[in-house]
Amino acid sequence: MNRRVVVTGLGLVTPLGTGVEKTWKGLCEGKSGVAPITRFDTEDFRVKIAAEVKDFNAEDFMDRKLAKRSDLFVQYAIAAADQALSDSGFKITDQNSARVGVITGCGLGGLPTIEKYHKVFLDRGPKKITPFFIPMVIPNMNAGVVSIHIRARGPNLTLTTACAAGSHAVGEAFQSIRRSDCDVAVAGGSESVICPLAVGGFGAMKALSTRNNEPEKASRPFDKDRDGFVIAEGAGMLILEELEHALNRGAKIYAEMAGYGLSGDGYHITSPPEDGEGAVRCMRAALDCAGAEPDNVDYINAHGTSTQVNDICETRAVKTVFGEHAYKLAVSSTKSMTGHMLGGAGGIETVFTALAIHTETIPPTANLENPGPECDLDYVPNMARKAKIRMAMSNTFGFGGTNASLLLKRYEG
Repeated sequence: MNRRVVVTGLGLVTPLGTGVEKTWKGLCEGKSGVAPITRFDTEDFRVKIAAEVKDFNAEDFMDRKLAKRSDLFVQYAIAAADQALSDSGFKITDQNSARVGVITGCGLGGLPTIEKYHKVFLDRGPKKITPFFIPMVIPNMNAGVVSIHIRARGPNLTLTTACAAGSHAVGEAFQSIRRSDCDVAVAGGSESVICPLAVGGFGAMKALSTRNNEPEKASRPFDKDRDGFVIAEGAGMLILEELEHALNRGAKIYAEMAGYGLSGDGYHITSPPEDGEGAVRCMRAALDCAGAEPDNVDYINAHGTSTQVNDICETRAVKTVFGEHAYKLAVSSTKSMTGHMLGGAGGIETVFTALAIHTETIPPTANLENPGPECDLDYVPNMARKAKIRMAMSNTFGFGGTNASLLLKRYEG
């Protein structure tokens, strides 16, 4: 049916703060959420830094009982969803709940809980494993528990497509509303795996920055001295709504969802092809979905992980898709301040993209001092920029060669 879809509510839990206002302010000021890890002893680890959420209180959003039986990635999802619903002003009732979906992304689920109860099992035996263990760790519980918490009975789905999961979730929610599977959707992603196994595992791959002595400068996308990404945690949720439904209740509209593209590299489990061919097809698919031309796009919120391979390949892909217009685009990586929130990144960065359009402010790429080879686009270095944005793209690419691109545009009636 191709119904029009708009963004009417936003919610965030990030290393820059709990809440949209706190995070967006810090982001536009170029603040870093990266610091030494506090969750566990890092003495034996090469990597000693991460972007942890520092101000979160679960009981601000749920009762103690629910918090106790929910892994952090679920707690963060509930908090971001509650914020987004409150921001939207939309009320879920018995009459409309079957038309409200919850579609989320997550990469690794309850890995810290798996670590915890594996130790309990080894030390104290199987009888000491909590009956909530399985529901705490399975990745779809950010959608499942959120839907129960807010009483949403429409489409319920979790995508576990690695670092592209949050964007895939927003894209699938967009398509669900377009084809009238639902009228409203809570969509986004969450992740919380700052734990020994994850830090050790990504560290063993040499994927993480080891700039332990300067945590706030460790995430430096497109800079020649980048040495890996910084693992992070958080959640970002949006309320997507069919346009007439939103207008009929007088909703505030941040932006309109315009297009969604997805593709697979079919190349390597962790590295993109050198020419970024999968990302090229993904971005073009989003443009085709929106019926847009490359020169309609003014801003790209880049995947921009701060790894040697990603930043070059993404830059090459942007140049292929946008041609000469690539040099007129603003491109920034907000991971330079938030770190990489894995399966939560796409939801959070879609919120940032909507805010960039709504506030006419492009967040910077922090720590970009000397651009690396081939990294010669306008990456909005170190300072936010005021700009009227007609259309913006958000890219996320995941291990396994899974890609997602979202297009949002200024709502003009």
